[in-house]
Amino acid sequence: MADVQVEPVSFRKVTIAIIAGEASGDILGAGLVRSLRLRYPNARFVGIGGDEMIAEGFHSLVPMERLSVMGLVEVLGRIRELFSIRARLLDYFFTTPPDVVIGIDSPDFTITIERRCREAGIPSVHYVSPSVWAWRQKRIFKIAKSIDLMLTLLPFEARFYEEHNVPVAFVGHPLADRVPMEPDTLAAREALGLDADKPVLAVLPGSRGGEVERLGTLFLEASRWLQSRRPDIQLVIPCVNRDRERQIQELVESLEVKLSVTLVRGRSREVMAASDVVMLASGTATLEAMLLKKPMVVGYRLSNFSFALLSRLVKVPWVALPNLLAKKELVPELLQDDATPEALGAAVLERLEDTSGRAALKEAFTELHIALKQNADERAATAVSKLIESKR
Repeated sequence: MADVQVEPVSFRKVTIAIIAGEASGDILGAGLVRSLRLRYPNARFVGIGGDEMIAEGFHSLVPMERLSVMGLVEVLGRIRELFSIRARLLDYFFTTPPDVVIGIDSPDFTITIERRCREAGIPSVHYVSPSVWAWRQKRIFKIAKSIDLMLTLLPFEARFYEEHNVPVAFVGHPLADRVPMEPDTLAAREALGLDADKPVLAVLPGSRGGEVERLGTLFLEASRWLQSRRPDIQLVIPCVNRDRERQIQELVESLEVKLSVTLVRGRSREVMAASDVVMLASGTATLEAMLLKKPMVVGYRLSNFSFALLSRLVKVPWVALPNLLAKKELVPELLQDDATPEALGAAVLERLEDTSGRAALKEAFTELHIALKQNADERAATAVSKLIESKR
């Protein structure tokens, strides 16, 4: 995107607190920090963030990895540490009150902080709506008491908040702004050193350690099943950091049958852009694959207890964002017991060889891309700055 020219709102030394709990929130937070700094050149940014936010001058009080927990059972095992981190943040904010507190996603952790801060007179914002429209809709009343503003990535979410008289701004999705409408597959393959004439499967078992532990071997076995039938396929796995790279390398080495795979540190978007098909965990990565116009197969597993409980609570028929946005199944979802190496491999193989369906899928993905392309970082920063100034 071209640089945006924005007049500063104020040269005051404002303090903006942001809390991001995982990689996708770190990306959103980094874009928000950049855009807010244009409006407040002397701003100080503090809270919890990852490498992307830190690179923008953000000061993280706690390593973001400590908030990255998957599944209900897994959260229970870390509950005391999470409570301790929350208490530490609140003590810091109450001692040196920021001009605004912004929680990015991770609602079970951040919304309580937002509520406590708002009660203390600190304006609070939540960025990325919880799925209140899909399950536990009564949470909207708690949210209404906890925040001064909700920033949503999806248009139908904003309508839900408007119906419940909660201040809201639809900002679009930052990924839709950053991903080109026509990705350059050949350039991505060249940059990664891949053979331009052989098919490529991008494999993304998740960004968190718990996800990789639960899904890594499953995805590798599915890849091996596929490679035994298509020896020409190039398998590429992007690893979000050194720890995940080491973890996945150990899983590859533990396989009984050797698997030919390329591990790449970071560069997940480039890996997906280079691919013919993507096999991935449910989450923000499904949106990124959609924006890159790539056929995909979604697989996911939780502990049996977590899955049984969530199955009772979730009322929507899909979990993958492309399907939720389109309100129909554009991409296959293989969850829990349905997520076997053979089923995942077969679904990938079908999409690898089905060239006739790619044009229609690309058209559907392009329409969704246009709807989400709203210059989100700037719209979010404008909404936050208006709140800060209104609360002065």
